[in-house]
Amino acid sequence: MTRHGGQILVDQLVALGVIRVFSVPGESFLAALDGLHDSGISNIVCRQEGGAAMMAEAHGKLTGRPGVAFVTRGPGATNASAGVHVARQDSTPMVLFVGQIARGHRDREAFQEVDYRAMFGPLAKWVAEIEDTARIPEYVAKAFRVASSGRPGPVVLALPEDMLSAKADVPDFSGRGASPSRPSPDDAQALLDRLHQAERPLVVAGGPCWSADAARNLARFAETQQIPVAVSFRRQGHLDNRHACYAGDLGVGANPKLVQRLRDADCLLLLGTRFGDIETAGYTLVDPSRPDKTILHVLPDPDEIGAVYGVDGSLTCTAPAALDVLAELPGSQGWPDWTASARADYESWREPTETPGEVKLERVMRWLSDTLPDDAIITNGAGNYAAFIHRYYQFRQHDSQVAPTSGSMGYGFPAATAAKLEHPDRVVVCMAGDGCFQMTLNEMSTAVQHGAAVITVVVNNGRYGTIRMHQEKTYPGRVSGTEMANPDFAALAKAYGGHGERVEKTEEFGAAFERALASGLPAVIEVVTDPEMLSTTMTVSQFRALGEKAKG
Repeated sequence: MTRHGGQILVDQLVALGVIRVFSVPGESFLAALDGLHDSGISNIVCRQEGGAAMMAEAHGKLTGRPGVAFVTRGPGATNASAGVHVARQDSTPMVLFVGQIARGHRDREAFQEVDYRAMFGPLAKWVAEIEDTARIPEYVAKAFRVASSGRPGPVVLALPEDMLSAKADVPDFSGRGASPSRPSPDDAQALLDRLHQAERPLVVAGGPCWSADAARNLARFAETQQIPVAVSFRRQGHLDNRHACYAGDLGVGANPKLVQRLRDADCLLLLGTRFGDIETAGYTLVDPSRPDKTILHVLPDPDEIGAVYGVDGSLTCTAPAALDVLAELPGSQGWPDWTASARADYESWREPTETPGEVKLERVMRWLSDTLPDDAIITNGAGNYAAFIHRYYQFRQHDSQVAPTSGSMGYGFPAATAAKLEHPDRVVVCMAGDGCFQMTLNEMSTAVQHGAAVITVVVNNGRYGTIRMHQEKTYPGRVSGTEMANPDFAALAKAYGGHGERVEKTEEFGAAFERALASGLPAVIEVVTDPEMLSTTMTVSQFRALGEKAKG
């Protein structure tokens, strides 16, 4: 049957099981919009392409299947690049479709013309432009395979306008990609034998492709081996934080005692994590040229194993596939004292350190941790406020944390919207700083339009806190470019048709949250914090004093 290219593309998406896409409409892909009309695929219309791409990335992170976004050419594509960067650094499967100028107008600097292979080449796993309408099924199927295989990541497909509107008689692409590899029991046992030779081992779990089964298997493995488990940056849902072997996260604002434990460990079992810049404090905690410890690495991409740290043993597979086997293997004597000590350090770190002001963010986070159901989803972007999540919130299941390991500001609210659309019956809370939220708060109307009743807690201290922290340490007292004038966030939420409240004292928060939840609307709770509060442990004045001391 002859179909136009937009219909061919959408029919292929249906065949691949896509149920939802995120988009900002553009005249460059009208045929694809027409194809979506009767497809049964939900088209979530966003307000800016960066938000659409971040929603698609969050969908991929939550489901393990490629999130899909459609954006227009030129400015639409450049806006969407923020979400592509998140998908790349977070190893998230994602497919971005970008409208493109007609094929006959190339190389004239036509209206909104961009060479997408050059633009997205460093950001995406694969970038292509479909030249022939009849090859759309082939390209789309390949895009999904590439996005999901090995180390997952983003794929970008450019769609020339005339190619998309042309017609062809071509069947949908059928067949599946390769199944994920699974290590043999002998290979897994060999890795475990190396681990058993250690005196002070530490497991670091991270990366993509996790599931509820994988989290359970990690718990079983840790119990059997009696070994402490840390998680990499913003992967705290990989192991129930209440588990006796859970030692904390190696992210921003990590427990200093866990940092020292990483230094002291004589063997690291890296499960799914690339073990990069954040986990190693800029590669200083473990020197790539002289690690001085045994490194055992499990990753699905052989090109990534040994890329930064040489390894003493490895398995080329996903961490969940490895844990399917490792969890069944017997333990040895284990390291019960070392594990108990790591757990005690974590429990001690969760005891709140009091911050200045009427609103104690540490108490707010402990209230959320103690009150929300186990399956609640917490999202966030970037900022010093996020360290309070890392330190005080206990994540209980694998898909309960959705946050960017790329450190992207503005991510939390689009991610929360995507999470609520995927899981409408679960409580979804976006934690956002005042600067972070203002980067994508225009998606509030997207949430209202599509019924995503997200609760956003905006931490308002009137500044870009993370940059101010570094500024005070480096140029103490010379404040430049980090102060902000903010709107009335509660009133803004109401203007969008949502629910809004302002909290100025810690004891007001619980009731405000319950009212926000009962409203059934996208809600904003503006939490006004003392500008002197800058991190979980230090104030502006203390950071400034450090900076002045360093300057002599």
